[in-house]
Amino acid sequence: MSSATAPRRDAREDTRAAPGPGGDGSARAAIDLDLGAARFAEVWERRIASPPSPDAETVYGELRRRYDEPFRQYHNLHHILDCLRLCDEVASLLVDRDAVELALWFHDAVYDTGTSTNELRSAELFLTMSPGASFLFRHRVCDHILATRHSTTVRDPDRRFLVDIDLSGFGAPWEEFMRNGALLREESSGQNDIKYHYGQVAFLSRLQERRHFFATEYFRARFESNARENLRRVLAELRSKGFGTTAPPSL
Repeated sequence: MSSATAPRRDAREDTRAAPGPGGDGSARAAIDLDLGAARFAEVWERRIASPPSPDAETVYGELRRRYDEPFRQYHNLHHILDCLRLCDEVASLLVDRDAVELALWFHDAVYDTGTSTNELRSAELFLTMSPGASFLFRHRVCDHILATRHSTTVRDPDRRFLVDIDLSGFGAPWEEFMRNGALLREESSGQNDIKYHYGQVAFLSRLQERRHFFATEYFRARFESNARENLRRVLAELRSKGFGTTAPPSL
């Protein structure tokens, strides 16, 4: 998870766009969310016993409450459903698909802008709600969630796919990438431009320095070229406005 990520395509085009009251877009959004609830119940009930864990409906309700927080312009349930669509595309390449899927459901569950503990707290939330799963499974999911900090190189095969799913939006077309960047900026509206954009430059520069942007061949083939070009353009634009890689001036 990162404040700099953007979805691989504009999820709002197929889950939010409403041509008018009661239009087709609203209906598609409702169907997507209903399918999300059913999908979550399937994986939860398959891997986690209730009791001692809360049942799937209770857990999904808590996740839905969090993802529906009004300030979330990007890190919301539509983003999670987009991630799950990509998870479906690579399902045959995963060792433990259920662990990856549950990590995707929880990886943005805690999202407080301007903090560095969101992934840790999201993992802790999963641990709190999953005593009905095996020890190894619970900690596998937690390690997946923590990997979405994108701060270290991951070696685990499933985890490599998961971090690529989370960063796949860097490969979106430029206009879409920038539209979603604006949504991300809205989520951090409490930060002034200097602090926000200096943070962006620091994070994006680290990504640009990687030998490969994506960890897997599958995502490199699909998105590497676009991601590299988007990084180059957005960093050039930010630096042209005076936001460098050194610490911002104190305010």
